[in-house]
Amino acid sequence: MTKHSKNNTASSIFSYAEYKKLDYGTKRQRLGNESMRRFDACALCLNRAREPVACGEGHLFCKECVYTDLLTQKKDIQTQKKKLEALTQEVEEEKVRAKEAARERVLRDFEKGQLGLSAFPSATGTKSGADEPRGTKRKFAFDSSTVENLAREAEEAALREIEREQADALKNKLPDFWLPSLTPTYTSTGPPTSLKDVKLQTTCRGGNPSHPIALKHLIPVKFSYHDPNSGPSRSMASTPAESEEKTRKEDSEPMCPSCKKHLSNNILMFVMKPCAHVTCKTCTDSLVRPAKQCIVCDKVLKEKDIVELKREGTGFAGGGLAETSKTGTAFQG
Repeated sequence: MTKHSKNNTASSIFSYAEYKKLDYGTKRQRLGNESMRRFDACALCLNRAREPVACGEGHLFCKECVYTDLLTQKKDIQTQKKKLEALTQEVEEEKVRAKEAARERVLRDFEKGQLGLSAFPSATGTKSGADEPRGTKRKFAFDSSTVENLAREAEEAALREIEREQADALKNKLPDFWLPSLTPTYTSTGPPTSLKDVKLQTTCRGGNPSHPIALKHLIPVKFSYHDPNSGPSRSMASTPAESEEKTRKEDSEPMCPSCKKHLSNNILMFVMKPCAHVTCKTCTDSLVRPAKQCIVCDKVLKEKDIVELKREGTGFAGGGLAETSKTGTAFQG
């Protein structure tokens, strides 16, 4: 591409170089193997998981990270509940004010009708003697329920009239695109009628879309590591210390306890809920599922006790996530 073609701005469309310089619109980028998170990395801190636990969907976390995140979400939920309660109370107060305004309008219209100043005839007259023959004396009968029904109907009619006037006043205004409530496409369903309609619950940060998660549903995960000192001739003196064992686990790669194959992002893995052992897909399909038991501890399993551990991808098109996108802000004219 020549220098003139990069600097050419007379075209009706963006060139590739100009499009890359834009700050709005959706940006897409291919991801390589170095951009993928390891299969044993925490979805929150992105480091190798310490005391790994998994959710019901198979997303891996550090125990400390997921506990901290869930406690933070619970605090936010409590704050949101208080805001919803305040919003509900504000809506109730608004309803009371609207009813008072409707009652005042009914009284004002009644007074105007009695003074003959109303543009419409008053509808407060009695209709009890409309069907009686002429010449008969009507008796005055006071019924409190009828009066209450008439007053309520008048207040409801006045309330509908006030809402219609407010809607007409809002419609006559020019659209303000910087105010959400005055945009031409504004539609509002109103606040929730009850706090039960709003389901506030903790969600998993590792999944997209997110799904509900709870502390009691977390599954511990135990990876198997290669032990070069294991064998029949191993003595008690050769047993490594706790710190040495921790260092060995950090340096070594997890493996399948059955076929001794090193686990990676290219291999599908499954964790057993009751015992937390991890096996590869081949061993799970050929040994664990047919026998309905763990190959390490022989614990009896059910079909729902076998959960696939989610991996981010391998960097190839057929190996999971291979492309990411960033959505920018675009203004409509």
